[in-house]
Amino acid sequence: MSDMSEEVRKLYPRHTWTPVTEGDSGAFVHHLTGPGELYVKLVPAQPDTGLDLKAEADRLEWLTAQGLPVPRIVDLGSGATASWLVTEAVPGVSAAEEWPTVQRPEVAEVMADVARQLHELPVEACPFDASLDVVIPQALHRLEAGLVDLGDLEEERAGWSEWRLRAELESARPPQEDVVVCHGDLCPNNVLLDPETRRLTGVIDVGRLGRADRHADLALAMRELSREEDPWFGPHCVQRFVERYGAENIDPTKTAFYQLLDEFF
Repeated sequence: MSDMSEEVRKLYPRHTWTPVTEGDSGAFVHHLTGPGELYVKLVPAQPDTGLDLKAEADRLEWLTAQGLPVPRIVDLGSGATASWLVTEAVPGVSAAEEWPTVQRPEVAEVMADVARQLHELPVEACPFDASLDVVIPQALHRLEAGLVDLGDLEEERAGWSEWRLRAELESARPPQEDVVVCHGDLCPNNVLLDPETRRLTGVIDVGRLGRADRHADLALAMRELSREEDPWFGPHCVQRFVERYGAENIDPTKTAFYQLLDEFF
């Protein structure tokens, strides 16, 4: 990891680097403090990581043009060992923080508002295709390349084989898609809020954004909000999310399919 980051560290010698996360897909994120607060996302210079930082930068620029609060790009580059995306920090705290119990339903409503705001963007103007014709081949490629962690599946799919995952994905594919602009990974940790007002301050990690069925977002948001531990919400918060978003727009069959699809990413 130190070798991979060395090229970028030379560009920001006056900053203190603090590791934040190592994503399951192979990305590394560092928080930089010093003359300005920054975040650096690093991807190893290897094929088949499934990550494209240029694609994420393009999506950040498009969302900025749509008026959404997303990180401002500082640098996008690549070297012998890694590619990197440097962005300014966005104010606020993650919706996945352990909010006081009384505030959690409100946070769930903000999640629904973010989904609605994204889904109301002009889909015909979105240049990024995340439909099933695009995403399912990506999912199967990840499965064949050994990038799907079969030991980290959701509880209801624990012990499933690659063959069963593939068969279930292909047999459960919805016949039609209700296409909107989707975040693609609409989990609480990708939504930032003002800790005092609980108003939206930023949306991050938009590398999977594109034209897709609305349930690509709804399925992940509802799954995460159903968890009573990490991020500490629960079924009552799912209900608040559903009511705020509009229960008439949510299909449980599609929700289940998109939660299955997310196992591949």
